[in-house]
Amino acid sequence: MTSLWLDGRGPDGGAAGATSPDEFTPGSSYDTVVVGAGITGLATALMLTQAGRKVLVLEARYIGAVNTGNTTAKLSLLQGTALSHLRRQYAPNVVSAYVEANRAGQAWLLNYLESRGVPFQYRDAYTFATTAVGAERLHEEAEVAREAGLAVEITADTGLPFDVETALRLPRQAQFNPMDVLDALAMDVRSGGGSIVEGIRVMNVHNGDPLSIVTRRGEVRAGNVVLATGTPMLDRGLYFAKLRPNRSYAAALRLPDGMSPPPGMYLSAEPPTRSLRDYPVPDGGALLLVGGFGHAGGRAPSPQSHVNQLLGWAQQYYPDATVTHTWAAQDYQAVNLVPFFGKFPRGRGKIFFGTGYNKWGMTNGVVAALDVVSAITGSGEHEWAKTIHHRITSPRGAGSAISFNIETQRQNFQDKAALKDRPAITEETNPEEGTGVTGLFHGKPAAVCTVDGTVCRVSAECAHLGGILRWNDAEKSWDCPLHGSRFSPTGKLLEGPATHNLMKLQ
Repeated sequence: MTSLWLDGRGPDGGAAGATSPDEFTPGSSYDTVVVGAGITGLATALMLTQAGRKVLVLEARYIGAVNTGNTTAKLSLLQGTALSHLRRQYAPNVVSAYVEANRAGQAWLLNYLESRGVPFQYRDAYTFATTAVGAERLHEEAEVAREAGLAVEITADTGLPFDVETALRLPRQAQFNPMDVLDALAMDVRSGGGSIVEGIRVMNVHNGDPLSIVTRRGEVRAGNVVLATGTPMLDRGLYFAKLRPNRSYAAALRLPDGMSPPPGMYLSAEPPTRSLRDYPVPDGGALLLVGGFGHAGGRAPSPQSHVNQLLGWAQQYYPDATVTHTWAAQDYQAVNLVPFFGKFPRGRGKIFFGTGYNKWGMTNGVVAALDVVSAITGSGEHEWAKTIHHRITSPRGAGSAISFNIETQRQNFQDKAALKDRPAITEETNPEEGTGVTGLFHGKPAAVCTVDGTVCRVSAECAHLGGILRWNDAEKSWDCPLHGSRFSPTGKLLEGPATHNLMKLQ
């Protein structure tokens, strides 16, 4: 599975392939090291280089490889029913601060795209309901959104190929190809004197003056570090216990001649999540992008069945469409619903981060960058940041965190116990092509799969906290049901809070 945006890109020709790659020099020093080259990392790096700082961006894989390169890239202040969910836990001023933060993130990115000539399209954003229950949710969302300053409209006129009970519309939001954005950001970071090095995984950050950033190829030093990964790779803040990983799916469809995608950007109010937008292609016409049908990271018995459900739903309304791409993305939702950004715990005011964007990283990723850069440069805290940073976690939010972690531990216990009831793994265990199995190998958890004719044998214990991995039949990967770390068939770390590859079976 490869996203429309990442097709033809990769380690040998990544998002910034038009610029010269930078060299990694162990022992070198910087004002700031940014970990991660998605929207948060590169926006942060650009703002800091523009402020005259010496910046190094370290990316474990390649630019845009994880969240940003797999997003549907909607730059919208209408975010499903997010605001009404927030309002159930927080006072109106927190909801308003969230909206103002996203407005600031959206404005910064739109201004950047216009100034750099990066293609984007204005579209009306819709949240639609197809049931009476969904319609009720939308009326609540409309009330909260208006209270927070958004001029949403209730309408039944959506342009969708199916009937809806009702919908919310917010005019003049935006969409784009996220890799076009990362290309421009990377080029500007480099032209401003910053460096971006791909293929360097950060393993740890040691406090000190300066900080020491530990990688597999040596250490570098910096006055500040910004963790701009999907979930922080440092465990000291225990954010892996405060974030719910969610994996969802997307597909690009080429419609028959004479048929056009609907004219807006759409998201359903009810589960399963269904998302639609168009993408104008260079050779003329437009693709239809559909998405949704997600599940908790690492916990679906068959991720491929979710892909099939998505395609089956789309084909009800576009039966003659041709699927050009399918892909998946992993997003993290803060258990208390508000994204985390700012100073990282026990970082002595020198380590910063952003995470928990809950599928709205195109705005919230820039929000995190704006807040972090203001703290590093001392330019003054934004008013919306003051409210968000000083909010009080609601009892419901605290209860959600507790229940999430109880369920995680229960899952871990059950998965380890289940290994004893499965057939033992032996040297002769050879799963069918495209499948993977787990069991005990000489008493230790083992994972064996066959991909492209090659049998791979690795430990079944996640390199993070030892969760028992599960086979992802859609993406041919080993996924952890605890906190969302993912590994290739050979055990190479793909994403998540883990920092090491899986152990090979001996």
